[in-house]
Amino acid sequence: MQDRSWWLGVALSGALVVMLGAFAAHGLSGQLTPRLEQAFTTGVRYQAWHTLAALAVLAWRTQIRFSAQRYALMLWAAGTLLFSGSLYAMGLAALAGTGLGAFAVVTPVGGLALVLGWLALAAGVWRQR
Repeated sequence: MQDRSWWLGVALSGALVVMLGAFAAHGLSGQLTPRLEQAFTTGVRYQAWHTLAALAVLAWRTQIRFSAQRYALMLWAAGTLLFSGSLYAMGLAALAGTGLGAFAVVTPVGGLALVLGWLALAAGVWRQR
């Protein structure tokens, strides 16, 4: 199977989205400040969208393969880990009563990686004309 590692990663990310979404709705509700609760759910939402996008790119790669697809997948994976992961870490740190606000500096780096993934995909499509 081509891209087996990517398919596995996307499947696990999808499962994680469901688990973290349920945790946000039922385990965190009322436990965090509204700002941190919203940040956590934003992490879930961005991970969900980029998991679906990666799924679409992987399906597309079964028909047409070009390097920008792989770059987009790599940037989205890194961006999701940094962006969503830092939002999860901030929420969980607050829940545990520890001050790990330093994760906030990682969030924009992850967001930039997500944007660069989309731009890499757009550039690759442009070059395929």
